[in-house]
Amino acid sequence: MSTSLLDKRETRIRRMFGAIAPSYDLLNHLLSLNIDRYWRRRITRLVPPKESGPILDLCTGTGDLALAYDRAAQGRIPIIGADFCHEMLVLACQKTNNKQASERVRYLEADAQRLPFPDNQFQITTVAFGLRNVTDTDRGLAEMVRVTRPGGRVGILEFSQPRGWLFGRLYRFYFRQILPRIGQLISRSKDNAYHYLPASVLEFPDGEALAERLRRYGLKEVRWYPLTFGIATLYVGTKA
Repeated sequence: MSTSLLDKRETRIRRMFGAIAPSYDLLNHLLSLNIDRYWRRRITRLVPPKESGPILDLCTGTGDLALAYDRAAQGRIPIIGADFCHEMLVLACQKTNNKQASERVRYLEADAQRLPFPDNQFQITTVAFGLRNVTDTDRGLAEMVRVTRPGGRVGILEFSQPRGWLFGRLYRFYFRQILPRIGQLISRSKDNAYHYLPASVLEFPDGEALAERLRRYGLKEVRWYPLTFGIATLYVGTKA
């Protein structure tokens, strides 16, 4: 596997996502056959908002999960979406304004490895399909736990590798051969963003390996829920 594909330096990741921002939502929905919307609804149901306390969505991209939480909370809870890619946040703000949610859902340009928030701030801290893109995964996890209040929950939605013999083989063929070609054709990414996607997923820990990593950072009651035959997995833990 080419090491250049897995170059996760902040400058490269920021540049790559900034370049594909205009086609990001279209490709997310197209390449997942719209299942990504279902996955985000699942996280809001398995990690539901409570009556008080803000929610933080890291690597928020164009704000889909932040807005899903706004719907789940019926507009009663402040939500912050943070991302270090300016171009993505511009689209997130436009989308949020169109949904008349800009007074409840706000966005901040920030690096997940160095969050500008005090300790013990949020009732829920989430990240959807972004943790594997953080240059230092452990530092990102530590920051997520730090800003979550005691008794609060951390939710991580990430791609994983289906284990079934037949479905696993079919999915890996699609993921490695078909998805990158469609993604590159539409996005015209100079950084090979849609070749980076399967390469980064295949080398990232999943299942119990990632769950154990969450426990090391002080989360208890860690559970993981495979979604859609294991294409994605939701990891949930509670801060002690």
